[in-house]
Amino acid sequence: MPQRTDLFELGRLGLTSGEGRRLDLFVHVDPFDYGGSTYAVVPELVPVRLDVSRTTGSGWALRLRFSATLEGPCMRCLEPASPAFEVDAYEVHQPGGGEELSSPYMDEELDLEAWARDALALVLPAQLTCRADCAGLCPQCGANLNHEPDHAHETQPSARWAKLSELKFD
Repeated sequence: MPQRTDLFELGRLGLTSGEGRRLDLFVHVDPFDYGGSTYAVVPELVPVRLDVSRTTGSGWALRLRFSATLEGPCMRCLEPASPAFEVDAYEVHQPGGGEELSSPYMDEELDLEAWARDALALVLPAQLTCRADCAGLCPQCGANLNHEPDHAHETQPSARWAKLSELKFD
């Protein structure tokens, strides 16, 4: 099993201004509670690529890239879904550079776990579905419309207009 790196001390790299390094690490990403359902992140330890560059003034330019899959119920048809996502995130941390140049993931160490989870959350769509063209469930009877594409019900007149059907014209 690969070694988990949730926190990383950038200072141990010994980089000077203008130097950079590419690291391949493994990070744990907690499951998401999304739309009332829990979605597990697969794999449990996500392989990430971290590009680290030292800037002038003791700052850092960081890039995080990885692929992850979420497993849970489709939000339209409730069948198992496992959509995959590509993440490519950037952070800059420049001490004394103000709020815009201060990364929330930097303290004494880089919090890779929090950054990876937040970066993945930002690429998630409004609905997690089993496939892009998922038809969902019939609102009237709950039938899965992916399995029954020709599913239909006889239309009933609206109850609001029911009294009109009692009118008699001579």
